[in-house]
Amino acid sequence: MSQPTTQLTEALMKKLQPESFVLLNTVDAESGGPTSSIVSWIYPVNESTLRLAIDHRSRLVVNLKRNPLASVTVFCNEQVIAISGRAEVRQNPLDGVPFDMCCFDIHVEFVRDALFHGIQLASSPEFIKIYDEQAAEKLDGQVLAAMRKA
Repeated sequence: MSQPTTQLTEALMKKLQPESFVLLNTVDAESGGPTSSIVSWIYPVNESTLRLAIDHRSRLVVNLKRNPLASVTVFCNEQVIAISGRAEVRQNPLDGVPFDMCCFDIHVEFVRDALFHGIQLASSPEFIKIYDEQAAEKLDGQVLAAMRKA
């Protein structure tokens, strides 16, 4: 991606499928400063909208409700892509999950390559689950199904 754009590319949409994780950058509701957190319940609704679910216990819910400006950092195909936009509550609480979650849509305003000129990502970050894998798969399925219905 050499030129900034206002829509997600096909490669980004493919990367942003279940089991990927991204950095969600928000404006902290208390300090007013930037903050970053890793989230994994995120997927593209279409070329101009990302949908994510966040546990109500997370500060991110309050951050996005107070200030909808957000960016999502994606590690994709030797690139680091920054997606900026505005979040709005899609469903609160999210139906069909075993604990309170808030579902947000981020309306994409800007997509750009976040790496400096002349470099590329050598490898994408990977993660492993260190808790009950069956319980994690069940919860992931419940949350993603609820997000698609929202």
